[in-house]
Parts: sequence; structure tokens; C-alpha cells
Amino acid sequence: MRKVLEINPKTQALIFDLDGTLADTMQVHFIAYQNILKEYGIDYPWEMFIALAGIPAVDTIIKINETFGTNMVPEKTGRAKEQEYERMMHKMKPINPVINLVKKYHGKLPMAVGTGGYKRLAWKSLEIIGLENYFDILVSADDITHPKPHPETFLKCAEQMGISPKYCQVFEDGQLGIQAAKEGGMIATLVTDFIEISRR
Repeated sequence: MRKVLEINPKTQALIFDLDGTLADTMQVHFIAYQNILKEYGIDYPWEMFIALAGIPAVDTIIKINETFGTNMVPEKTGRAKEQEYERMMHKMKPINPVINLVKKYHGKLPMAVGTGGYKRLAWKSLEIIGLENYFDILVSADDITHPKPHPETFLKCAEQMGISPKYCQVFEDGQLGIQAAKEGGMIATLVTDFIEISRR
């Protein structure tokens, strides 16, 4: 029996990652990467995909180039991957234990989304899972210079909510996101300790 997902008694604001935390999108992202990368002769391994979870597509392509010795143009290939993902993103599923937390504290605590994805698709994801009206603050890859594991994404969420980072609880599915939350001095909660999501 898994523990119940709850907030910390010290928490004054909630920050949620999106992919793999609010929406079960990981399998869709993975297939999108595989479909694009096979054109370059790359069999993208699931383990590497999970290790890079939370990093924007352009930065992921840079890492893949370094690993496989390829010379893909990061912006072009990253854009192609996002287009492929958008084509399939209707297949994502809501992660209900986390969404229930959002609905429970909506209007009671400040809340924000801090994602490594791009803003337009992030809002589209929230629409698909029925949360587009629950958040006013969404910090995306378009808004930051340093992606996770750097804490900039979450620190900007805290700043826009007007809450000190030490009172912000971050909900994440990826180790890079957990590292970002901890480096930002926040309360970090790994949602995979509480729920099952598609990890193959």
C-alpha cells in the first residue's frame, strides 16, 4: 500500500512539474523522440530518456549529440521532436493523485507549474487534463536561462507567487527536478514514491 500524497505542514505554496507529475506524458515524449531520432540512426534508450527528464528538447538534443557523436542541429531537431509530440499529445493521461491535490488546495494556497517544456504546449497539456483554469502562473523553458537541475524554474515560480522558497513544496517525478527543488531551498516531493506512472 503506497503512502498518501500530502503537503508538508510548513508549506505555504505548491509548485508542480507537469510532464510525469500532473500528466502521464512520458511514454508519448519517448515515442516522439524515438520517431525523430531514428532518422539519424539513433536508437534512443529509455534509460537515457528518463535520466534527461525535465530538460528542454534543445538541451536534450545537445546531450544526445555528445553521447552519440552526432551533429544534429539542436534547434531544428528539438522543434521537430516537439511537433511530433504535439501530434500525439492527446494520448496523455491525467495523474489523478496529484491532480486531486491541485483541486484540494486550489484557492487555498498559491500554486504554480514549473516545467522544462515549452509554454504553448504546456498550456495545451493542462487543457487536455482539465487543469487550464487552476493555474495562473506557469514557468516554462521559454522563461528561463538555466534548465533543471538548476533551480531557476522553481525560484521564478516562488517569486511570482510571492512566497519564500523555503515555504514552497515542489512535486516532481524526475531526479533532476528534485535536485533543482533542493538546490532552491524548497521542500521536494518525489511523486513516484506515492503513485505508479508509465515507466515501461
